[in-house]
Amino acid sequence: MPPFLFWLFSALMLGFGAAVVINRNPVASALSLVISFLGLSALFMSLDAFFIGIIQVLVYAGAVMVLFLFIIMLLDLRAEERRRINFVAFAGGLVVSLALFVQIFLVIGQLRSAHQTFPALVAPRHDDVRAIGSLLFENYNLPFQIIGVLILVATIGVIVLSKRELR
Repeated sequence: MPPFLFWLFSALMLGFGAAVVINRNPVASALSLVISFLGLSALFMSLDAFFIGIIQVLVYAGAVMVLFLFIIMLLDLRAEERRRINFVAFAGGLVVSLALFVQIFLVIGQLRSAHQTFPALVAPRHDDVRAIGSLLFENYNLPFQIIGVLILVATIGVIVLSKRELR
């Protein structure tokens, strides 16, 4: 991966990660977290960890965030009310954050391995997706199916519990 794409995906992930905390609307925060997960997935793919990158998109950006959005909409959370900013706490947090970044850059600057390039990765002989899939479906088929049934029962339970009575 070219360094430009690495910095682009890193900035995308960090920017939307900060948007998760800054947004006052819970739905906007959840959608920002999805974009952050996509940036993380792209970084995994750049390391030739294709299975982890795809699972990151399918499991976290797909299933977990759909669950979070379902819970947010079920609880009917509203945007947080505006309140006054405590400037002393804000300034203290800014000073601590800047001190942390300075320390990180000083430590990284003194590491000899930080100035060296990594050797190219050796191409794997076996497909990792096929190995993980065969392990799941040959050795762990029954627990895999039981987890699927438990998730289905939990989903039905949430729908039944959230159903409102008509009066």
